[in-house]
Amino acid sequence: MKNFFTTKKGIITVGLCIGIIAALLQKLGNPANMGICVACFERDIAGALGLHRAAVVQYIRPEIIGFVLGALVSSVSAGEFRPRAGSAPIVRFILGFFAMIGALVFLGCPWRALLRLAGGDANSLPGIAGLAAGIWIGVMFIRSGYNLGRNQKTYTSVGLIMPACMAGLLLLLIIRPELKSGALFFSTKGPGAQHAPLIISLVAGLIVGGLAQRTRFCTMGAIRDVILIRDFHLMLGVTALVIGAVTINILFRQFTPGFAGQPVAHTDHVWNFGGMVLAGLAFALAGGCPGRQLFLSGEGDGDAAVFVMGMIVGAGFAHNFMTASGPGGTGPLGSLFVIIGIIACLVIGLTMRKKI
Repeated sequence: MKNFFTTKKGIITVGLCIGIIAALLQKLGNPANMGICVACFERDIAGALGLHRAAVVQYIRPEIIGFVLGALVSSVSAGEFRPRAGSAPIVRFILGFFAMIGALVFLGCPWRALLRLAGGDANSLPGIAGLAAGIWIGVMFIRSGYNLGRNQKTYTSVGLIMPACMAGLLLLLIIRPELKSGALFFSTKGPGAQHAPLIISLVAGLIVGGLAQRTRFCTMGAIRDVILIRDFHLMLGVTALVIGAVTINILFRQFTPGFAGQPVAHTDHVWNFGGMVLAGLAFALAGGCPGRQLFLSGEGDGDAAVFVMGMIVGAGFAHNFMTASGPGGTGPLGSLFVIIGIIACLVIGLTMRKKI
């Protein structure tokens, strides 16, 4: 069974499973075209913890918890749990921060871009094009010697920090303590109030986390590999994800093609494109899409955990400083911070190159 996950059939099967699960989560209560969105779900967690006060996007998403814990179980069972850390952590934090800024200008991570497409949202097309463009720029840096350095083997306890944090979030979600500060914060309307039942969401996350960890599933990696080495292995999984989601969406009448009136989306295509250029570039420089970073953190990668923390902090900043978009368009400072983020990522790419 171990070898199956390295085959074409393995990656296609996992892609289909992820697409089907995401579309079913939407049917069971998650927001439309948002059965799974790592960026949006991490933003909701940031809101639940009080890092931002956008009342419509606050909820501890069990799927995110399941991704990390599922990857932990999978990696331990396969002998692939390898605690390591120390590869430019502050740079990874900044990359995670700006990746979230870009994703929330577009309104979705790479997974949601694909799921929006699978739901008929044509506004996803400029975002997907921007994602590919950003990754292409990152690949050019990689070809010219860009490297964050090697991480080092470290203590087991370091590798367990992110899974422990996720276990703590799960306890908070279940117990829901009443504190004088008002925390935790949970939406009573809007996308944050729309969610599948807790146990179903958690189990779905565990399954996706385990399967993705075994296959190294990564949307950014799929595009990077096609550009860099003409390898379509991961892209087969990404394509299968879209096919699986489209199939379920059509069966449950969740497929609504067009530009106007799409859920949690806007039609400002310049910044749909620009936001995902920033996100794609940050993902490429960090070495993985936001889903992949969660799976890596589950298998003991402390550097990936730092990237995840950067994204969560970035989500708080995006809503507090009005860079996040909404259905009406981009936030007042969204375009400015996309430009700032692209400049920051270009500086990182240019200054962290080794001679080859």
